[in-house]
Amino acid sequence: MNMQTPDMASAGVEPPPPCRNMEDTGLSSVLMRDILLKTMFRMSVEHVTKLERILCLPTRVTQELVDSARDAGLVEATGTLHATSGNEMGYRLSDAGKARALDALSQSEYYGAMPVPMDKYAEQVKRQSIKNIQITRAQLTAAMGHLILPGELLDHLGPAVGSGRSILMYGPPGNGKSSISNGIRDALGDRIYVPRAILYSGQVITVYDPIVHTAAEEQLDDPNSLRRTSNKYDRRYVKCQRPTVITGGELTLDMLDLVYNPTARTYTAPLQLKSSGGVFIVDDLGRQAEPPQSLINRWIVPLEESKDILALQSGEKFEVPFDTLVIFSTNFHPNEIFDKAALRRIFFKIKIDGPSQENFLKIFALVAKKKGIALDEASLIHLLKKKYPTIDNIYANYQPIFLIDQMIAICDFEGIPYRMTPDLVDRAWANMFVKDEVIVH
Repeated sequence: MNMQTPDMASAGVEPPPPCRNMEDTGLSSVLMRDILLKTMFRMSVEHVTKLERILCLPTRVTQELVDSARDAGLVEATGTLHATSGNEMGYRLSDAGKARALDALSQSEYYGAMPVPMDKYAEQVKRQSIKNIQITRAQLTAAMGHLILPGELLDHLGPAVGSGRSILMYGPPGNGKSSISNGIRDALGDRIYVPRAILYSGQVITVYDPIVHTAAEEQLDDPNSLRRTSNKYDRRYVKCQRPTVITGGELTLDMLDLVYNPTARTYTAPLQLKSSGGVFIVDDLGRQAEPPQSLINRWIVPLEESKDILALQSGEKFEVPFDTLVIFSTNFHPNEIFDKAALRRIFFKIKIDGPSQENFLKIFALVAKKKGIALDEASLIHLLKKKYPTIDNIYANYQPIFLIDQMIAICDFEGIPYRMTPDLVDRAWANMFVKDEVIVH
């Protein structure tokens, strides 16, 4: 299969242009100065080479910012007297600088990486939109290679993923809806640029989250080298794999709102904003405390207009780009949990059914080989002819691994080599279902 490597794939994503001067950042000189002062105050940083890494600015811009603060009497030079300074000029806050830093910290505890203005962030979202991805059958097949899927399923999944539109996967439990969602994520394969923080109306919203985002490994510049690679793109962004956020029964509507920290007086981006440019998976839809219809209603504007509406503590509402492939997964029939208007707004509806007997046996053989237990013809015939007719021959993808793991556990307990026998099949089968009966209390 001719799969793109991550580097080849990311070549198609245009990076955010680097900042050549303070004006290029799109930020006011006052805000940049305050973040500089707060950073120097909180982290006791004295040298431009360290400041540029923390502020995520090029050396030239960082020096320009320090010089500006120095001209204002907020920063003063300490010379190059430190043994570890490497002949680099040191700087410290003046008394006026400390006072200004404390005043700025009383308004917001945010310091460190310079934020990206909302309008510049919106431009980058367009450059790396999930809708720009072209997924081939080969890429999707490779990402799903560990799954045994009917061919017609890929016929439906391919256009759905390639469109970047919303997907609803439904069907009986235990047939790999979650695994397919993860396979879709793996098929994307390329890298985008995630802002460390964005700025709206003077409020800082942190976006980059190491739990959600996987940063690409990049070589650090040699400070003695003439070739500097760090200026190839705006370092206020982190180059990452396309993000994936997976939520299940714990999802609530307030998890889709900005999170305000009253102590730090800063905001944290909600889940859907962190997943921008990637995939947001709502697993087990219908198991949340919120009704499924309420959750879908919350997504109507984002899904239709590619923008989301968030609110600050003040009550002011504002728009942010919404560029996420949303995948809903449920064990319920869609007509049971949605009205027709909601279903109309979900672009692709794909049923994930149980495997055929042929595919079930393929899965069973693969799992047995992986677990180191030999197939036994008599046991398989017993399973197919005696056990499955009791449940109307309804197969599920989870059953092979469940049954084989049960047989292995029994063999370990009995102290016998791993094997497959009709008796072991019966004992394993007994644990797969619970008998319907009345429990007398």
